[in-house]
Amino acid sequence: MKLLDGKVAIVTGGTRGIGLAIVKKYLEQGATVVLSGSREETAKKAVEALKAEDPSCKVSGIWTDLCNPEDIKKDFGNVKKEYGSIDILVNNAGISSRDSIFDYKQEDFQKIMDLNVNAVFYCSQVVAEFMKEQGGGVILNTSSMVSLFGQSTGCGYPTSKFAVNGMTKSLALELAPYHIRVNAVAPGITRTDMVSSLPEALIKPLINTIPLGRMGEPEEVADAFVFLGSDMSSYITGVVLSVDGAAKN
Repeated sequence: MKLLDGKVAIVTGGTRGIGLAIVKKYLEQGATVVLSGSREETAKKAVEALKAEDPSCKVSGIWTDLCNPEDIKKDFGNVKKEYGSIDILVNNAGISSRDSIFDYKQEDFQKIMDLNVNAVFYCSQVVAEFMKEQGGGVILNTSSMVSLFGQSTGCGYPTSKFAVNGMTKSLALELAPYHIRVNAVAPGITRTDMVSSLPEALIKPLINTIPLGRMGEPEEVADAFVFLGSDMSSYITGVVLSVDGAAKN
């Protein structure tokens, strides 16, 4: 028996990085996965690549506008109609910035809030209704180590992740009577495409702050999402789980 056998999961931001690692781990653990990408092209490409690796995997793609509640309601409703349930929602899509407060454009700050906070609320609201009707489910949010410690520039990103933590803990309390668990994972420095492209002179000092002496792998972060999405964590809700090698700011 696999940990997620029979579960239907939606993973936003599921076409690359940590999101794609979550999709792969969920498929390995027996889930049916609908990955949501920002564009039709990227979503279809990710699905094709996954099916090329394993033609039997149960994966499909959508390209929902996560800042449009009506679009979310329509697309997620179609997932519910096709598969009969939505057991796990992973709110992983997000964007970041390192702009100084002196250079920050208001529209750029708003974009971060729209995708990193508002979209998490919109998606959770739609799925919570489905989960309430079906008698339970799991909502998981991608936070960040900077949600706990902040960062020296780009205040929009940690601000958004502080908000995600607050939403996680509050929804955990509100939705517990409906057997809906809500948790978050706060990754530290992880070997994603974005991090791998940074110069070694920037990466090395960051790694030196990690007691385990290395950056994390996307698969290690994804393992936390597997655990929190499975029945092994059936008595865990309202938690922001750090996966950061004990890194501290």
